[in-house]
Amino acid sequence: MPTVSIIIPCLNEEKTIGPLLAAIAAQTFPIQQIEVIIADGMSTDGTRAAINTFSDSHPQLKIVVVENPKKAIPSGLNIALRVAKNDIFVRLDAHCVPQADYVERCVSDLESGLGQNVGGVWEIKPGGPGWQARSIAAAASNPLGVGDARYRYATSAGIVDTVPFGSFYRSLIDQIGFFDEELLTNEDYELNVRIRQNGGRIWLDPGIRTQYFSRPTFWSLMQQYWRYGYWKLRMLQKYPDTVRWRQIIPPFFVGGILGLIILSFFWRIARWMLLFGLLAYFCILSLGGLSTAQRDKDFALVFGMPIAMFIMHVCWGSGFIWSYFTSLFEANKSV
Repeated sequence: MPTVSIIIPCLNEEKTIGPLLAAIAAQTFPIQQIEVIIADGMSTDGTRAAINTFSDSHPQLKIVVVENPKKAIPSGLNIALRVAKNDIFVRLDAHCVPQADYVERCVSDLESGLGQNVGGVWEIKPGGPGWQARSIAAAASNPLGVGDARYRYATSAGIVDTVPFGSFYRSLIDQIGFFDEELLTNEDYELNVRIRQNGGRIWLDPGIRTQYFSRPTFWSLMQQYWRYGYWKLRMLQKYPDTVRWRQIIPPFFVGGILGLIILSFFWRIARWMLLFGLLAYFCILSLGGLSTAQRDKDFALVFGMPIAMFIMHVCWGSGFIWSYFTSLFEANKSV
C-alpha cells in the first residue's frame, strides 16, 4: 500500500486548522500510512497551540510542523515537499475540510493512471456568520461568478486544465520541479500548466470532495480577488498560450467601463452605452441572485450575491490591469 504525505501551507489559521486535522484523522485511508506536513508562515495567533493540542490527543497521526519564513503559499508548499518522505503527495489548504474518503479516492485514481495530478470539487461554505459570508459562498460556486472553473460545480469526471489542491506522485516533482515561488498566488495553476506541457493529464473526479470556506466579508473578498487578478497576469506572461476566456473577460469588462466613463464626458452615446451596459450586467447578476435565493430560501442572496459577483469581477479585472502596467514599469526600469 502506498504512503501519503499531506502538505498544508498555513498562516494564522487557529479557527480552521483543528477541523482540518480532525478530518484527516477520520480518513478511510489507513492513518498509519499518512503523515501531515504543515508549513507554518510564522503564525502569530493560536495556530501552533491548536496543532500541538490536536497532536497530543491524536498520537496515532504523524504531524510535522516546519517553519515558512517567507510566509507565502508556494514557499511553504516547497518546504513541506522537501520534508515529506512518502510516495504520494496530497496538497490541502488550512481553509478546507476534506470528506472522509478524500485521500482514498485520490490514491485510487492515481493508481488507476487517470491523471498525473488528481483533484476534486470544492463545496464552497460560508467563511463566517452573516449575509456577506453566505453571499460570497454562493457567488464563488456559481458560473456567473467564476466562469467555467469546473472544480467549483462539476458533476462528471474528466480531463481539465486545473484542479484545486491536487494529489500526485513524488516522481512528478522530480520530473517538472517544485512550485514557482515567484507567483504568490496561482501556484497550483502554474504547476498544472507544466504538467500539461510535459504530456501529463489533470484529472477532476467529482467524487473527491472537500468543503472550502470562502472569505467572510466583502472587504476580504476584494483583497483576495485583487491578488488573484494581479498574479494571474504574471502567470500568463510566463505561459501566454494558456489564457482562457474566463481570465480575459474581467479585465476587458473593467477596461470597457473605464473607457466609457472617460468617453461619456465628450460623447453622449458613450453615456447611453455605459448606462445600458451596466443595467444589462446587473440584471443578469440579479437574476442569478434571485434564482439562488429561491433555491436556498435565503432572501439576503437577492442583493448580496450580485454584490459579491461584482466585487469578484471588478477586483480581479482591476488587479489584472494594474499588474500589466506595473510590469511595464518594471520592464522599463530594468532597461
